[in-house]
Amino acid sequence: MPPERTGRPYARLVAADDVLQVHRGLAIPLAEVEWRATTSGGPGGQHANRTLSRVEVSFDVEASATLGPRQRARLLERVGPVVRAAASESRSQSRNRELALARLATKIDDGLRVRAARTPTRPTAGSQRRRVEAKRRRGETKRRRRTSGEDE
Repeated sequence: MPPERTGRPYARLVAADDVLQVHRGLAIPLAEVEWRATTSGGPGGQHANRTLSRVEVSFDVEASATLGPRQRARLLERVGPVVRAAASESRSQSRNRELALARLATKIDDGLRVRAARTPTRPTAGSQRRRVEAKRRRGETKRRRRTSGEDE
């Protein structure tokens, strides 16, 4: 099963440099990423009970030498001190490791993403006119429901 698509390119594991490429400006050395293999949960018989195919990866934000002070503060605020991801879809530990690293990179990228500030806008003339017209129609409906003794 391919990693989830989020509209951004997948994280890439660059084997020659042993880094996890989160986005163009950030590459995390795999030495800063801890990973652990466990048995997958659920049914599967002897193979699933004996094979360490589920992979969990974690990245310690506070201990990272790669992140700058702003990046560290943003990640601590949005994600927390440790970013974790896991994968157990495949029977292959290496494939699950790739999936978990891609998910970790996506979480880090989402945590670092600077959201554009919302600029307040004014309602359009047409929307103001429609709003006032809807209020007038609603008032007419309520006025017609009144008994003759309640008028003004």
